[in-house]
Amino acid sequence: MDRTGWGDSPLAVLRVLNLSYAKGFAEEIGFMGDRKQAALASTTIAQAALKDHIPAPRSLIDRLAPENGRLRRTMLASLARIGMVSRRSALELLERTNDRELARLLGHYYDRVGSAELGEEQWTYDLSVPDNVTYVANGFVSHNTIGLVMDCDTTGVEPDFALVKFKKLAGGGYFKIANQSIAPSLRRLGYDKHQILDILAYVVGTSSLENAPHINSRSLAARGFTSEDLARVGKALPGAFELENAFNVFTLGADTLERLGFTEEEYGTFEFRLLPALGFSKEQIRAANDFICGRQTIEGAPHLRSKHLPVFDCANRNGKYGERFIHHTGHIKMMAAAQPFISGAISKTINMPNEVTVEDVADAYMMSWDLGVKAVALYRDGSKASQPLSASSDDGVSEEESEEVTEALQAEAAMAWGVWPAGTSPTQAYAQQPRPRFLLPNRRTGWTQEARVGGHKVFLRTGEYDDGTLGEIFIDLAKEGATLRGVLASFAIAVSKGLQYGVPLEEYVDTFVYQTFEPRGIVEKHPNIKMANSIVDYVFRAIGVEYLLRDELAQVPPDRSSSDLPEPPKGLAAEAGRQMELSEAVKEQDIEAQAAAARFVDSDQPGPIQPLPLSMVPVGAGNGSGAAAGTAGEAALASAGQMIGGLMGDAPACSSCGHMTVRNGACYVCLTCGDTTGCS
Repeated sequence: MDRTGWGDSPLAVLRVLNLSYAKGFAEEIGFMGDRKQAALASTTIAQAALKDHIPAPRSLIDRLAPENGRLRRTMLASLARIGMVSRRSALELLERTNDRELARLLGHYYDRVGSAELGEEQWTYDLSVPDNVTYVANGFVSHNTIGLVMDCDTTGVEPDFALVKFKKLAGGGYFKIANQSIAPSLRRLGYDKHQILDILAYVVGTSSLENAPHINSRSLAARGFTSEDLARVGKALPGAFELENAFNVFTLGADTLERLGFTEEEYGTFEFRLLPALGFSKEQIRAANDFICGRQTIEGAPHLRSKHLPVFDCANRNGKYGERFIHHTGHIKMMAAAQPFISGAISKTINMPNEVTVEDVADAYMMSWDLGVKAVALYRDGSKASQPLSASSDDGVSEEESEEVTEALQAEAAMAWGVWPAGTSPTQAYAQQPRPRFLLPNRRTGWTQEARVGGHKVFLRTGEYDDGTLGEIFIDLAKEGATLRGVLASFAIAVSKGLQYGVPLEEYVDTFVYQTFEPRGIVEKHPNIKMANSIVDYVFRAIGVEYLLRDELAQVPPDRSSSDLPEPPKGLAAEAGRQMELSEAVKEQDIEAQAAAARFVDSDQPGPIQPLPLSMVPVGAGNGSGAAAGTAGEAALASAGQMIGGLMGDAPACSSCGHMTVRNGACYVCLTCGDTTGCS
């Protein structure tokens, strides 16, 4: 404090709360200059120790203070009055007893919290996010990927994600990261140089074709590989999940595959696998893969003693062979051990395996509360559509894969590509097929919605089939003769034609929502849509909410218990909640089916929808059962919809790589490089 007087000096004056704070500042912080440090003055008056208290429990006073002594009475009176004792009394008691617990309490400064209000949502304390400039005083930050930024395997309180990790790169592909502490740990445990090399080769592989079993430079050269081909494969091996990832058209090129005897129709499909096509068996591929790419786990390694296995346990199972991992309660106990020494919360991810239940998550939160952990962040492996770090890969073929899963995958491929191979043009597909158009009845129902988008009045009109399915739309602007009015009217006609020829309404909604251009902004006079990025965005938001029950597209979700429309949707569309699939009618394989389709299309008053003839249903990729294909197809479609549906939104482009992001809670994550807008 300034010796020249209280407030008389024009210079800045440092004042601290009391004597203890002044001593703490002088000893732990102080000034850089000796003159300023010497100017620090303290006083011994009693008022200098006011409001300086420590939270000493009654049991500590009973154990240390003598019976009926002055110091005991003073401390008990202070404890009864304010719940704390003065630092001066505690220091006097410490001089008498030299108690370690009391010394620990005196090592901190305390103050009462006047009020605590829950503020706005804050960004995470993640130093790996470039735009995040919020930090924690005396806190701890540890995430799965921050070790990459710090160039270390772990950050101490958090175990390694896996012994061998695969980091997703922004430009595509993966980078294999092996734990750099394996060799020093083995050396510390008493293993010699040759044993360490054998163990490392077992874990991470050789990343080379030389001396590999079955699949090596000699066997590949015998099958037509040149030295240039082998060099390209060798360059791709260090970052490959599996050996087969280095043998594809992207690595070798189309010219090489055609020279080896494969056509574009063969290697252009996702199912094409070069190594089996060259004659290598599953056992040979597996043995070569373990030798070249490693088993990615230390379990079963040569020379390794079983008592040393816990040293190398990680947050997840290591690779596809690993079985050991640190239970998620171990993460919580480690955080609880470090929490007393940290004033803030520990920003650390608690990794949980994929098979954990909701009850396990609830127990983890309760355990964290019991142990005094201030905050926890849980992550179940594989719970996101994309994650930047992976501990294992999928070789694409599972011997334990059930028949139902196989049928679902086949049905999903059939829905994506139809019964024609990829690359088939519509002209080729429909060359010998009729293209039925499902005309609307002459007198049809629908509704008209008036709204304002960015100050422009818009009228949306719809026309429906008798079952409530959408069949046409009209978009009108109030400004007569405007160019945008004509463009939107023509656009509505094109959409209506597509609906009548069987284009699913879901395709239109997923394609045109979130389209951004002027006019845009606040939407007036619509009960559910309050903001739109464009008129097209507003139109398909409104249609998606009304006909597909896509309430996530509305800022104000509608009340489904009642409707203010003249006639609510009814029949099949209202029950199913999605546009009717009409693509079955375009695959006709005999005269009877063609006649049935013609009678149905030309009818002036079509009756209730009947099941299509069996010959009009696309063949379901060899599953042998139409009912099974339908069930599997619905399961596959539901699975894909749950993963991708609603994620894109009005997501911004990634600031790191430029790809579009997807929604992840309150933030957005890039599926290409793993970057986020703030959430971990």
